[in-house]
Amino acid sequence: MMLKDLLKDHHIILGSSSPRRQQFLELMGIPFQVRLNPVEEKYPSELQGHQISDYLAVLKADAFKDQLGDQEILITSDTVVWHRGKSLEKAKDADEAFQMLHILSNDTHQVITSVCFTTASSQKVVHETTEVCFRALSDEEIKHYVDLYKPFDKAGAYGIQEWIGLVGIEHIKGSYTNVVGLPTHLVYQVLKEILD
Repeated sequence: MMLKDLLKDHHIILGSSSPRRQQFLELMGIPFQVRLNPVEEKYPSELQGHQISDYLAVLKADAFKDQLGDQEILITSDTVVWHRGKSLEKAKDADEAFQMLHILSNDTHQVITSVCFTTASSQKVVHETTEVCFRALSDEEIKHYVDLYKPFDKAGAYGIQEWIGLVGIEHIKGSYTNVVGLPTHLVYQVLKEILD
């Protein structure tokens, strides 16, 4: 049975203001509504890699505790850029964005997205990891990108779908949509499992 048929008696709630995640659900033909309950995205310092994104995806879901109806499925998500044992989060300003991209230049990093599916009675968390390799970027190229695109809402201070991704990324290993912010194949599979 197709997912759209399984969804006919359910409502998908997307707990994210990300236009990229919203667009992916639209392209997948999944009807949804956006509900926002912002949280402070802090996590225990000992967490590593996918543990961070798992924790934050659940934290975002917990903000909706006792607010979900019987036919509602809440989707929350978090993306981490993991480089040499460190999480590169959203840049506070242009200088920090420049430094992040300078660090990522001529190296490989991991983009990890965790997705949490929450109903009134259950919760499931999955994650996907993609390796991304940047060629050597010049300071001029990095500054051009940061000045023009102001990527301060993105982990690691870049969007693969933007100019820097088009000219700077040599190859990726894994899911492209995961790097944009939502591993769509995984979302599709888990929703089918939940509803089947």
